[in-house]
Amino acid sequence: MFTGIVTDIGEVITLEQRGDLRARIATGYDVGGVDIGASIACNGVCLTVIALGDAPRNWFDVEISAETVGATNVGGWAVGTRLNLERALKVGDELGGHIVSGHVDGVAQVIAMHDEGDSTRVTFRAPDALARFIAPKGSVALNGTSLTVNEVSGAEFGINIIPHTKTATTWGDARVGDEINIEIDTMARYVARLQEFA
Repeated sequence: MFTGIVTDIGEVITLEQRGDLRARIATGYDVGGVDIGASIACNGVCLTVIALGDAPRNWFDVEISAETVGATNVGGWAVGTRLNLERALKVGDELGGHIVSGHVDGVAQVIAMHDEGDSTRVTFRAPDALARFIAPKGSVALNGTSLTVNEVSGAEFGINIIPHTKTATTWGDARVGDEINIEIDTMARYVARLQEFA
């Protein structure tokens, strides 16, 4: 379980196909405090740590199944790709964003960007099957970042990225055409399911 509050920007330093895809990710986290088997959200994808090291810099390894590669933007990762990282929520931690599972629902696309003051307005196109779960002023996790939806029009929706978010996450690197991991709000999922039986 996560909050969508990014706590580090990692970098893919190796990728190797070994049946499953294995990635080594450089991190600013103190790997001495990370356990084998721990969950770390990498661009919103909950992945399990299978190895750790600290030379030449701190890193952790994860294995990524073909199912996950196919359902997320992991297939576009390359050596040098920067990733939003978040360690799993602990009991007693501040819940600053919203409840995020790390189970990505699909991939949205950045279709427009323009500056509004110091912030950047970003418009996305969600997969049609997910559009009904996205509501104005609701929450959505995009590449692991908890964000508030400004407006919705069909499968398109907009958000604002403030300057802090651009520097504390990878959103400062975003470009039109980027594919973005999207996880819809858990509450929206349950409300929609309940309406099917109303």
